[in-house]
Amino acid sequence: MDDSRVAINRTCGTWTLADAAARLSEVIDCAQSRPQIITRNGEPSVVVVSSNEWARKTPHKGSLAEFLLASPLRNVDLDLERLRD
Repeated sequence: MDDSRVAINRTCGTWTLADAAARLSEVIDCAQSRPQIITRNGEPSVVVVSSNEWARKTPHKGSLAEFLLASPLRNVDLDLERLRD
């Protein structure tokens, strides 16, 4: 394994905002193997993930009709009568 790659892997994981801005290319390289957390004022602020990970975790976008037809509640008989106080 390349020595520079080993050094990058040791730093992967959590970055301050300043470090992430200065080393964005490394953050992106590290995100290919695992999510990278960027902190602001010591608190986690954002997570950088690879495009493959994003696509895997992002739900399929279909139409509203497809969503409603796929609902497990599609054939449930709901009583929508409203009670008067």
